[in-house]
Amino acid sequence: MDPALDRLFLSFSAAKLNQLASRIEDCLGRLSPQHIWARSNDNQNAVGNLVLHLCGNVRQWIVSGIGGAPDIRQRDREFAARGEIPATELSQRLETTVQEAVAVLEALPLERLADRVTVQAYHLTVLEAILHVVEHFAQHAGQILYATKLATGQDLGYYKHLSAASSPPPPSDPRP
Repeated sequence: MDPALDRLFLSFSAAKLNQLASRIEDCLGRLSPQHIWARSNDNQNAVGNLVLHLCGNVRQWIVSGIGGAPDIRQRDREFAARGEIPATELSQRLETTVQEAVAVLEALPLERLADRVTVQAYHLTVLEAILHVVEHFAQHAGQILYATKLATGQDLGYYKHLSAASSPPPPSDPRP
């Protein structure tokens, strides 16, 4: 792979994790503690559980699996939590975890992308592990954004720059 593409992949991955973490933190600021920990039944995860789960996943896969830090994840605890963690602490945990992961990605030598790692029971390349984390993060971020929209009835405004009012008009048709 072209080194420029390698670096582009790593930069985009870091930027996407930062962007999605920022949106999740925004959602946590919009939700009441009851909404953060709401669940209809035991088979559903509350927003708070999803945030804890993302922190555990990112840390295990990138900070530990790729970066070499000790794996301290206790996955079952991510889903067992039931409201004892306030939104500010969830936001701080997410921000810290993503910052640690971004630091690993920014310092990663490009030749390591093809190295093989084992995370959980999966044997894959570093590139595949990074892609897994970004995809997984995006999926759960989408769940959190949707839950926030349902709970608040608000348009979160992340794409307002695409609305007709803020977009330039389309070019006129030069044909008669």
